[in-house]
Amino acid sequence: MTFTLAIVGRPNVGKSTLFNRLVGRKLALVDDQPGVTRDLREGDAKLFDLRFTVIDTAGLEEVTDDSLQGRMRRLTERAVEMADVCLFLIDGRVGVTPTDEVFADILRRKNAHVIVGVNKSEGKAGDAGAIEAWSLGLGDPIRLSAEHGEGMDDLYDILRPIGDSFAERAEADAPLVDLDISEAEAEQEPDPQAFRPTYEKPLQIAVIGRPNAGKSTLINKIVGFDRMLTGPEAGITRDAISVKADWFDTPIRIFDTAGMRKKARISDKLEKMSVSDGLRAVRFAEVVVVLLDVETPFETQDLRIADYAETEGRAVVVAVNKWDLEGEKQEKLAELREMFERLLPQLRGAPLVTVSAKTGRGLDRLHAAILKAHDVWNRRVPTARLNTWLGAMTEAHPPPAPGGRRIKLRYMTQVKTRPPGFVAMCSHPDLMPESYKRYLINGLRDHFDMPGTPIRIILRGQGEKNPFKDPKFHTPSRLRKHKASKDPDVKW
Repeated sequence: MTFTLAIVGRPNVGKSTLFNRLVGRKLALVDDQPGVTRDLREGDAKLFDLRFTVIDTAGLEEVTDDSLQGRMRRLTERAVEMADVCLFLIDGRVGVTPTDEVFADILRRKNAHVIVGVNKSEGKAGDAGAIEAWSLGLGDPIRLSAEHGEGMDDLYDILRPIGDSFAERAEADAPLVDLDISEAEAEQEPDPQAFRPTYEKPLQIAVIGRPNAGKSTLINKIVGFDRMLTGPEAGITRDAISVKADWFDTPIRIFDTAGMRKKARISDKLEKMSVSDGLRAVRFAEVVVVLLDVETPFETQDLRIADYAETEGRAVVVAVNKWDLEGEKQEKLAELREMFERLLPQLRGAPLVTVSAKTGRGLDRLHAAILKAHDVWNRRVPTARLNTWLGAMTEAHPPPAPGGRRIKLRYMTQVKTRPPGFVAMCSHPDLMPESYKRYLINGLRDHFDMPGTPIRIILRGQGEKNPFKDPKFHTPSRLRKHKASKDPDVKW
């Protein structure tokens, strides 16, 4: 168990820049304008040989009402209470402001371990601010430059004694995808118990969708408390925030992402960064939940988002939110299923679940659908059964013969899982039309019970490679030498 360090302070003092410095990656969005960060972002920090958890927080403001700034402040105060150590950042070039003095008094009451960091204090411009920081009465201030990495050794000297009392921990974020299957494993009948996910590592889930679909509200209901900043305003979430929780006894790591609008409507640089961060979260996920609004389901942007998740090879679950507002539920459900099958044929058979993030109804069905999608995503088919199925499929519907050249499918085996990937040996693979590949993919879904999951089929030619197609044989002398190597009677 590691200790937790919360970075707090006024807006635009460099909290997110320092957070990125400590985690070693540009996880948090950084911009010159104040108030970029709104939610709490956690990360695994590394400072020399010290490992700990760092929390990036929203800028503290003197607002206590129910406005967006007031809700951001309450979320930051909760991070202060849950953290073991607080690093209170001030701007060394501005000095101590009256707002800093107010927040220093709050931190003194809420957290026993407070470290004062004077950021942007490189050079002589930060001397005055570093001296003023003593007036806060929170101990020796540390001069830092989050952008240039100065003062990290002083921060290490203070955090080292705290880290000695905690066990070190290391964790990999990226999920295992495109797992190779050995030739011996492909010949064996898989044991269902052996390949059933045990969830020793958290199941990684990303929730994506258009703005104001209810993504943050859904995640708050799943984790059991108001972890994400929510409200009636569209576009509150900016960073892709990950949270760990136990959901119906299943350890999960769930990503909240920013709402994705049409690319043509995005003109603000900050919104572009938010959408890019959300797309990156999809690549870190194993299961992607595409959240739709029941009032405007399957908009063009929803289809693009779902298609992106399928293209990335992730298991997809479609959830329709705000179901408690729907009056004619049976008619609406039939309409949703018809639209799903018609508009997203590449995800045919994927789970479609109706939920209410506000009341929590339908979360048990969503949980079951996610586990099933993840199980199908990991499925493996033995080679013997696969080739028996392939023979029946080609007999029922033979491959086409473009230009009078019949395409023969000879052999198929599964080479990857997460998602399932297959290699088929055939003649003239470059002439195989996409329609026949879709015929094979749909057959795999139906026969081997793999609904909704992305399936990849790679066609490969079989037999000796034609040397005359190789550019190195295009000169007459090389052609003569190649023929001579095949005919031992020719003398050179």
